[in-house]
Amino acid sequence: MPVVVVESPAKAKTIGKYLGKDYKVLASFGHVRDLYEKDGSVDTEHDFDMKWQIPNSSRKHIKAISDALETDSKLVLATDPDREGEAISWHIAEVLNSRNRRVRPDEVKRVVFNAITKSSVLNAMEKPREIDTRLVDAYFARRALDYLVGFNLSPVLWRKLPGARSAGRVQSVCVRLITEREAEIEKFQPREYWTVDAELANTGKEVFKARLFVLEEKKLGKFDIANEAAANQAVAAIKARKFSVDSVASKPKPRNPAPPFVTATLQQEASRKLRMGPRATMSAAQKLYEAGYITYMRTDGIDMAKEAISAVRAQIKSMFGEDYRPKSPRIYKNKAKNAQEAHECIRPTDASLTPDRLPVSETAQRRLYDLIWKRTMASQMASARLLQTTAELYSADRNVGLRASGQITIFDGFLRIHAEGSDSDSRTNSQSDSKELAASGHRLAKLSEGEDCKQRRVLPDQHFTQPPPRYTEAMLVKKMVELGIGRPSTYSSIVSTIQSRGYVRNDKGKLKPEDVGRLLTAFLLIYFSKYVEYEFTAGLEEDLDLVSSGSKSRREVLNSFWGDFSNAVTRTKDLPMKDVLEQVTEAMALHYLATEENQSEPRRCPHCGKGELRVKTFQNGNVFFGCSRHPECSYSRSLSTGESSADKQRTLNRELGQDQESGRPVFVRDGRYGPYVQLGSATKKGAKPKRASVPKDMNPDAIELEGALNLLKLPRKIGDHAEDGAPIEAGIGPYGPYVRHNRTYAKLKASNEAFEIGMNRAVELLAQAARKRSTSRSGESKKLGQHPDGGMIEVKVGRYGPYLVCNGKNTSIRPEIDHATIDLNQAIELINAQQRVAKQKTPTGKSARRPARRAKKQAS
Repeated sequence: MPVVVVESPAKAKTIGKYLGKDYKVLASFGHVRDLYEKDGSVDTEHDFDMKWQIPNSSRKHIKAISDALETDSKLVLATDPDREGEAISWHIAEVLNSRNRRVRPDEVKRVVFNAITKSSVLNAMEKPREIDTRLVDAYFARRALDYLVGFNLSPVLWRKLPGARSAGRVQSVCVRLITEREAEIEKFQPREYWTVDAELANTGKEVFKARLFVLEEKKLGKFDIANEAAANQAVAAIKARKFSVDSVASKPKPRNPAPPFVTATLQQEASRKLRMGPRATMSAAQKLYEAGYITYMRTDGIDMAKEAISAVRAQIKSMFGEDYRPKSPRIYKNKAKNAQEAHECIRPTDASLTPDRLPVSETAQRRLYDLIWKRTMASQMASARLLQTTAELYSADRNVGLRASGQITIFDGFLRIHAEGSDSDSRTNSQSDSKELAASGHRLAKLSEGEDCKQRRVLPDQHFTQPPPRYTEAMLVKKMVELGIGRPSTYSSIVSTIQSRGYVRNDKGKLKPEDVGRLLTAFLLIYFSKYVEYEFTAGLEEDLDLVSSGSKSRREVLNSFWGDFSNAVTRTKDLPMKDVLEQVTEAMALHYLATEENQSEPRRCPHCGKGELRVKTFQNGNVFFGCSRHPECSYSRSLSTGESSADKQRTLNRELGQDQESGRPVFVRDGRYGPYVQLGSATKKGAKPKRASVPKDMNPDAIELEGALNLLKLPRKIGDHAEDGAPIEAGIGPYGPYVRHNRTYAKLKASNEAFEIGMNRAVELLAQAARKRSTSRSGESKKLGQHPDGGMIEVKVGRYGPYLVCNGKNTSIRPEIDHATIDLNQAIELINAQQRVAKQKTPTGKSARRPARRAKKQAS
């Protein structure tokens, strides 16, 4: 029987049901080949030939496909309908042709479908085609570009910028976006302004609010009432007058639905409404797609198939009536810059399958399907009809004018099931616009021209302009779409990579640059400015699209890129590190060091007045400004906060009080590895006082005596387990709070739980953890995802416990980490930590520092 190959087991299972016993459907488990992880895998001297290898994890899947072809050499490749899917099919065909000569090229067919439904799959099987080499070439070009940047620029970073791990072609541009936004926020100077509202009542005693917009016969601008004194004068002017309605105007305000989802808008809306990041969103969408409930979820096309539009319109009529269905279907045009292959939008495969009937138990999938279904329905529903009313009231002398607004919904239309969210935070400066009074949709009191209104009270309100908002993950994806960088298949991996590499951190949903990310951006802007320009990166994406359409060759794109890029690498490679940091310091000083007092000499050390401040780095990624006269002058300050070492010591080196039991003082201090609390002081005999680290979810500046004592008492014994009498303890480890019984660990959500958790809850959590561990031991290995430097990361359980496998190398999972719930970022951190330790050892396995110590001892 013919062999059908798809990427995942879930997809294989669904398609296998549709095709029946006449086909054997197998999974490749993603890519079966990748570039060798060494320099030279893209041969720039020989027309950019690429050298591929089959990872160990893929060999068994290739063998299974090869064995199945022994009985029937017909091969059908049914991978995803994009460049990535086309490349997977090409690799599978190439590997099998080299292994099994009976698989002839004419017997290899490619089928694509936008949705995994029975009709879509069967129709695709009747219309096979050849592998599209143009799409494969576009994939090769992107892979080669990313490889050339990574393998040539990263070694430069290792030598010149300690702590900087690597640089990516698109990732570095995203780090720049976040860094520049943070610089805008730090430079921002808030500006004060006031608004004045009056609360009035009409003749029918209905109360409404109106905002001052004319004062002394002058129409007010946003900043015309600049301080409290001016606001008080405006209040007095209002109170001294009576007001009557001068005009009332009402106008209809239609509101149209948003188009159906594409990858970027799905990630943005899921972030706003479901609090799901891009990676979680795409994971849930992947499962829905593989189960046949939605169409392909990596797309930037907003077209919808005609039969799908008809089904959606029929469902609208059935559920809501004819009034909610427009007379003709809505047609949307793609506004995305450089839209890729002509895919459909993201929509349900069956419009009649309402969210309440979806046969899925996982909450994330159910919530995401609900969002997709509603957006799809709304995109073909009638417009909402609103009525906006604006009334203007004047004093008798017309020196003072007030404006009141209101808005009501005449017909809800698509708003009945779906309203699009907004990225913007609720900000006080939005209150300056009187139209905002209507934004809440409240009804304005009934007013007539010439009607006298009675004052109730006058309400002055102080505001300050706000800095631009920090990017969320969804806002960053939106910006990437606007700039034309990245593609639907890469958005979530880019956002994850810049965080896993330590250049950016997610702080309560907001992306903030780490100091090493700021340093990286400054370095690239000095020495590789062309390659972090938004226009250049977008231009490369356009070139890749031209390759996929056949208008440009892969080697033409690579040649035009490589010449200038290799020259830039060569010029930078031999620069002394001292000169590089001097250049970086000059570039960063204007932003981070310049103040009104030191504009002439922003780098002059404020502590000794003689030395110059310079950017200094540690191998762990810490970046700071330090005095050039060190060690004579020990002044230093961080990049991100502008806080000096002396300021930090004053903040954290403080006494909290005394421990009643021991009578010793309790301190909170800042150390080499972060803030900690300490009981007592060091004695002359050298005995170290008891210490405990302050967890990341606790603010060291706000910690009090009770909290510090709680930390010092950890680990805390909760009680003895009923089964074996062994103690159950709660504590806080390097990876967060936990409860422990023997070698079984269970995570806690917050550090405070370690102080409060009781016996019943602890036993329940430990039992859950034990069940997960048992399930994991008896099951197959679990794939977590790709390492940023290449290679699939898997979780396995062996004789000595759980461990990670990546590129054939094992990494132990610490006991306090639950391997059943470990995520990709934790796994990458563990693997990278082991790699750093390995690099610090000599070929003989001994510490690299020991020979130096021995030589020093012999010299003495």
